[in-house]
Amino acid sequence: MNIPLTEEAIQQEARLLFEKQRRFAPAMAQTTVKERIERLKRLLNYLTSHLEEAQEATYKDFKKPAAETLLGEMYVLTSEIKYTIKHLRRWMRPQKVATPLSALGTSAYIQYEAKGNALIISPWNYPINLALKPLISALAAGCVAIIKPSELTPHSSAYVRKVVEAVFSAEEVAVMEGGVEVSQALLALPFNHIFFTGSPAVGKIVMKAAAEHLASVTLELGGKSPSIVDETADVATTAQKIAWAKFLNNGQTCIAPDYVLVHSSVRSKFLDEFTKAVTTMYRPEGKEAEASESYARIVNNRHFDRLKSYLDDAVEQGAVVELGGKTNPADNFIEPTVLSGVNDSMKVMQEEIFGPILPVMEYEKLPDAVAYVNQHEKPLALYVHSSSVANANYVLSNTSAGNALVNDLLIHFGNHEIPFGGVNNSGIGKSNGFFGFQEFSNAKGIMKRKFGTTKFLYPPYTDKIKKLLNFMVKYM
Repeated sequence: MNIPLTEEAIQQEARLLFEKQRRFAPAMAQTTVKERIERLKRLLNYLTSHLEEAQEATYKDFKKPAAETLLGEMYVLTSEIKYTIKHLRRWMRPQKVATPLSALGTSAYIQYEAKGNALIISPWNYPINLALKPLISALAAGCVAIIKPSELTPHSSAYVRKVVEAVFSAEEVAVMEGGVEVSQALLALPFNHIFFTGSPAVGKIVMKAAAEHLASVTLELGGKSPSIVDETADVATTAQKIAWAKFLNNGQTCIAPDYVLVHSSVRSKFLDEFTKAVTTMYRPEGKEAEASESYARIVNNRHFDRLKSYLDDAVEQGAVVELGGKTNPADNFIEPTVLSGVNDSMKVMQEEIFGPILPVMEYEKLPDAVAYVNQHEKPLALYVHSSSVANANYVLSNTSAGNALVNDLLIHFGNHEIPFGGVNNSGIGKSNGFFGFQEFSNAKGIMKRKFGTTKFLYPPYTDKIKKLLNFMVKYM
């Protein structure tokens, strides 16, 4: 029987672990590219040889289908490690920069150095992926790290801890499991960088804590990511893509389409095609979605109750259930559900849904759809579906979002060549490939004098110097 630790004991454990890593951080920062790659390879080998354990853990937590664990948890990690290994030598190499005329006689370059002690606070929706993906970047940058996984997915968090303890020493990487009291104990410590994935509300708490130590932060948050479908879109294909992106992981994906804005001329066809797509994906052979082995569950009864309240509130205020609507609290099950007739007075349009409920709104003119998006907080992702280059470019040019996709959804998270992250309410900082490496690094600018001097600018400031400075201001 595990006896819960007191608050004082938790704080002491966190402090001792932090100090152990802080003592080792300078040595970790000095590791060579070969040593960092070796660590990444050990992590890769462990993950690929323990895939079934990962699938079992996520299934126990919220019945995540094995295929979704392989795609959304493990492939994301293994591909990120392989990409990092391939490019790390170039990232760590000093980056030479041009010399301006005013700095004649010098040379300069950028050297990326480890920030030091890193804290990674990860969420429950992709409990393995979002705990270990930031770690890949931290290791590449030469940081030590403590991971605080979510207590809402205990089997997945235990798996993360098992991975870390099998691959790393505690002075390099460690895991502290537990609830909010563990997060609070860790956030009180002077970390050099904090990487948090979660809600904007908690992100504000993390940022306040980081400010006490002037720690840099990466906040991957969320928000209501819109999906705009115009009159030129391939409606059948678009409906399939949105259905997949919405109901993957039971809608518990930070970049899932939160609502759809569809042109009035294709609204009926979109709803018909969306129903067909859901039937194909989750109701094969006429069975109910509850019997589907491809459909996960809501993570716990608290989140089930939250989503049920959104659904009930919308219906009470006049929303129409176009598809689904069935629920089963005993299994935290909510059927793939589509709502029409929604408005901003409903809870479902005020908060990020984070579940298998999709509001569909219609618009008449594209500027109306863009205006609606711009009236709300900047989303983590924005999706536009169109066969018109002009329409797509109009949306991209007149909206702001962490990332934007045209005629697809979600796949940007796995594109190592572009930064992933939010803007303002949906996040601060970026991840993916080099951009993740950069988050855990200090880009140190270095200049070296080779010849010449600036002595001619020293006081006393004669008329000759003033004339020279006037020339520099005007012409250099």
